[in-house]
Amino acid sequence: MALTGIQIFKLLPKTNCGECKFPTCLAFAMALASGKAELDACPHVSPDARAELSDASAPPIRQLGVGVGDYEVRIGGETVMFRHEKTFFNKPGLAILITDAMDDAEADRRFAKLSLYQYERVGLTLRPELVALKETGNRERFLNLVKKACGTPYSMILMAYDGALMKEALDIAKEKKPLMYAATQENYEEFGNMAKNYGVPLAVKGEDVEGTATLSGKLTGMGLKDLVLDTGQRSVKDSLYDQISIRRAALINKYKPLGFPTITFPCEMTDNPMKEVLIASTFVAKYAGIIVMSDFEGETLFPLLLQRLNIYTDPQRPMTTKEGIYPINNPDENSPVLVTCNFSLTYFIVSGEIENSRTPSWLCVMDTEGLSVMTAWAAGKFVGDLVGAFMKKCGIIEKVQHKKVIIPGYAAAILGDLEEELPGWEVLVGPREAAHLPAYLRMLK
Repeated sequence: MALTGIQIFKLLPKTNCGECKFPTCLAFAMALASGKAELDACPHVSPDARAELSDASAPPIRQLGVGVGDYEVRIGGETVMFRHEKTFFNKPGLAILITDAMDDAEADRRFAKLSLYQYERVGLTLRPELVALKETGNRERFLNLVKKACGTPYSMILMAYDGALMKEALDIAKEKKPLMYAATQENYEEFGNMAKNYGVPLAVKGEDVEGTATLSGKLTGMGLKDLVLDTGQRSVKDSLYDQISIRRAALINKYKPLGFPTITFPCEMTDNPMKEVLIASTFVAKYAGIIVMSDFEGETLFPLLLQRLNIYTDPQRPMTTKEGIYPINNPDENSPVLVTCNFSLTYFIVSGEIENSRTPSWLCVMDTEGLSVMTAWAAGKFVGDLVGAFMKKCGIIEKVQHKKVIIPGYAAAILGDLEEELPGWEVLVGPREAAHLPAYLRMLK
């Protein structure tokens, strides 16, 4: 039975050292209890406590990493069937398939797509992360692709069933911590020992859910922990059914042989690029850890990246921007001052329009717990006295010589209270829509 946060806290060292990246041991204990942290993050826990906590604190679906550096993909670690219950944590990695049957020009084109298709949205970079390198018979060509991939920052999946070839590939790529694909009934002992020796994650491919669970049980019996499951199904219906069955078995039935993230192959389910994207979108929602695509195109990849962002954003915690003063277009002491909320989408739309106006400005972003202007005003979090107090403490008064502040048009009702809170200041009501800010700012000149 899982331990509560308080029960876990009693077994921790209670040093509040912060080395686990949490401010206190109690906060770390609560994160462990909810599956949001791993026990290994605490360097001071005693061996006896570690033994007692390891099973109790581990998420029912093991969390693991593929790759290193900025392109490392963290998968697994999930604790709920539906995101409205809590949240989904680790978004699925998106991989592009490159085989040894492709010529240099085609392989280079596909490598380049991982750097080409990157999108900035609400302060985040949306991008695919992995290359899946598949051996189809040309061993030297496959090893050359592995060498080429090692010269990129991308994470990789090594797809080969021959043990000798996989060993050669791992000798080249072991520092990149690739995912080995795949251990089967025929080679699981050889691949299992290889994964353990090289310290890399291993994909397990069965013929169905039961066969995959049997294989994973044998591999965990060999001491392996970082496994990725593939039930071998390549029809959309059967594969989706397996994804749901694995998630349910791990979370609800606590069935450990299926308590691992999964890998899916839309690239092997259809020859139609648009249908492939629809299949991939299904697995973004339910419940793939890695999704391997035959190719990337901007018009098909961007919707997948956006869907992934939406699903793997905590529905109970809006995306926020840090409170503070943001200088835009190199403002000085005579530049206009605007104030808004810290809902990320609001910030990026407003700051973008100010930047487009080419008007040097100070944008003061107030913490409204991620609420938009209208919602924050209705909730009493963006009202005159609070905005005035924020203006005084944020330091903008010391940065400008004038005494004028522009508030959002949707918050016009706070004008009187804000003038009382900031004696001597003139409060201007800006436009209701951010798109009208450039014209408004030019009018003020």
